[in-house]
Amino acid sequence: MTASLASLEPVAEGVFAFVQPDGGWCLNNAGLVVDGDHGVLVDTAATQARARRLRSEVERLLPGGPEFVVNTHFHGDHTFGNGQFVPRSVIVAHEGCRADSAEAGLGLRGLWPGVEWGETPLTLPSLTFRDALTVHAGDLRVELLHVGPAHTANDVVVWVPERSVLFTGDVVWSGVTPYVLMGSITGSLDALARLRALGAATVVPGHGPVGGPELLDETEAYLRLLQELARDGVRRGLTPLRAAEEADLGPFAKLVDPERLVGNLHRAYAELDGLAPGARIDVLASFKEMVAFHGGLPACHA
Repeated sequence: MTASLASLEPVAEGVFAFVQPDGGWCLNNAGLVVDGDHGVLVDTAATQARARRLRSEVERLLPGGPEFVVNTHFHGDHTFGNGQFVPRSVIVAHEGCRADSAEAGLGLRGLWPGVEWGETPLTLPSLTFRDALTVHAGDLRVELLHVGPAHTANDVVVWVPERSVLFTGDVVWSGVTPYVLMGSITGSLDALARLRALGAATVVPGHGPVGGPELLDETEAYLRLLQELARDGVRRGLTPLRAAEEADLGPFAKLVDPERLVGNLHRAYAELDGLAPGARIDVLASFKEMVAFHGGLPACHA
């Protein structure tokens, strides 16, 4: 699906999801909560074209644009489109997300130089928080909950209790391989337990199709398998890359972007060695091994 075909689709009254198939590298989901002339946008998009398409879809439902844009974490596929929504919208994120965004800059673009990124000026959040923050789309409460480290060191989910809709950012995945290299496996499992307690009827993952609470279960099952593979690899003296090459992923073998297994195993090995959740790890070295596992640069159709 091209950027021109992506659209905001209703998932509950006044709540919409912007899903970008197939959910692979930099093909993230976004969302919109609307009540009357008021709205909150959850995440943006990676390229100028996709962010402009998202803005067009938002303005179709909310001509004045949203008061707030929430960034669930710092990765560019969720933040590079921020500039399409200022100055009308206030960009909101966890304080750690702002710091990480400032440090990372537009570096993600360098991993895939062939992508037509367009103009994506670095636009940092201007409103930050630590634990939780509630904003409103008209009369609808939109609760921002810090649940990281999980996918990154500082992840935020967006909970709309009156509609029982949960936007998880990249804490939860649907048909796409989870990626926890920059966050934590144990932290992700803790976050999933916390999200399950919310009792959401509808779950909008960071990548892949919208679903229900079963998406939390599927993400958890992958992470549990990952821990098993890491323990086995360490016992056998295998490197993370070798363990990935020998791994039997069973029902997860068909997930999009399987090369992420290598990066995930680097985090799993490090946690077994005592590395704290969310602590820094060599991302570039891991990415080079993912390229080796894949047999070339993984596809990015942003």
